[in-house]
Amino acid sequence: MFSLIGQVALVTGGNGGIGLAMARGLGRAGARVVIGARGGIKSAAAVDELKRLGIEALAIQVDVADEASVAALVRDTVERCGRLDILVNNAGINIRGPAQDLELEQWRQVIDTNLTSAFLCSKAVYPHMKQAGAGKVINLGSMLSIFGASFSPAYGASKGGIVQLTKSLAVAWAPDNIQVNAILPGWIDTELTRKGRAEVQGLHERVLSRSPTGRWGTPEDFEGVAVFLASAHANFVTGTAIPVDGGYSSLG
Repeated sequence: MFSLIGQVALVTGGNGGIGLAMARGLGRAGARVVIGARGGIKSAAAVDELKRLGIEALAIQVDVADEASVAALVRDTVERCGRLDILVNNAGINIRGPAQDLELEQWRQVIDTNLTSAFLCSKAVYPHMKQAGAGKVINLGSMLSIFGASFSPAYGASKGGIVQLTKSLAVAWAPDNIQVNAILPGWIDTELTRKGRAEVQGLHERVLSRSPTGRWGTPEDFEGVAVFLASAHANFVTGTAIPVDGGYSSLG
């Protein structure tokens, strides 16, 4: 029902955490997966993992905040795979600290990696999707797209921007049959949030006490929503931001 056989999916930051889980879900649905990331060793391990599952996969090194590097990533993907149907803008970082202590360079690093990269990658894939007459762009926001957090002003701003970028691209590209949506992860057990738990005292306990499901999410919780948004069954779904947070944001 949600087959992606014959399609090619490019996942930035797809060599670990939520990105790798979405790459795994897309691959299990039949897509050929391209991982765009910095880490050569980490990317190679991710590709090996996907191949062991019978997924056709490859990795291309990229700096997602650099326009020329992104252009090369998209060009190489199309040359090596013959097409590009799905883009997942997942690459992201976080530098924690109150706004008054954050250096401008740190601010720019987070904004460029999380938000500017999504703009650059989306812009680069657009001509190929338009020519093909269809395409899917999935952007990774956060619950901090809608909530505030004193310890992550740059991250929250970048993820809030992701939601607005998603809406703008969805409206602009709907006539080209390109659907653009966002996923808003809640508190998910990843390398990034484990570091956050170490840096923010009491974070783990506060998350568990507030979450209706009583647990942190896992990367595997994102496989299904990625496949749905990438499939033809989501052709009339565009400009949305779907929380995957165990009901955390429903509490208001």
